[in-house]
Amino acid sequence: MRHPISLKQEFLKKWILGLQRCGFSSKKSTSIMERKKAIKLSADLAMASTRNGTTCWSRALITNASRDHESKILAQQILGPESQSLKKASSTMPPVICSRRIRSKKILKRSCSSHVRRVRKIALPQKVLSANSVAKRLVQKRTNILKSLVPGGEYMDDISLIEETLDYIAYLRAQTG
Repeated sequence: MRHPISLKQEFLKKWILGLQRCGFSSKKSTSIMERKKAIKLSADLAMASTRNGTTCWSRALITNASRDHESKILAQQILGPESQSLKKASSTMPPVICSRRIRSKKILKRSCSSHVRRVRKIALPQKVLSANSVAKRLVQKRTNILKSLVPGGEYMDDISLIEETLDYIAYLRAQTG
């Protein structure tokens, strides 16, 4: 992880460059919503390009910015010459960090869950079972909320989600602090 000050400086340099490429001037009459969209888009793309498209959240930001035609043109202007390499990185890398790990996790979960059910029916009282199921539901709900907050989080497994969230928080701090 880079030093927060150098990270912040690189982000600000790319963000200012992005805002300049948006071309806001007092002569052009743009609506507040257009300006808001351009500012948010340039901030997101500056964050993602600072990370060089090496994380799921940065690739998701680049992909989301390139969806509609207006945003795509603006993204190309903001990212400049590095837009092609970042787009290739976002399209060649899979949305899930390791599909083999997820597949084996599902198999392991299925095989363990049948064994655990047999053991629980014999050994654990009903109160412990209900407390465990409530705790599991609570963790699952919070995980789903976290997946909705991190760009590209819907496609991540739990371990990758935590790693990506920590990285995303560091870059949000650079943006806001």
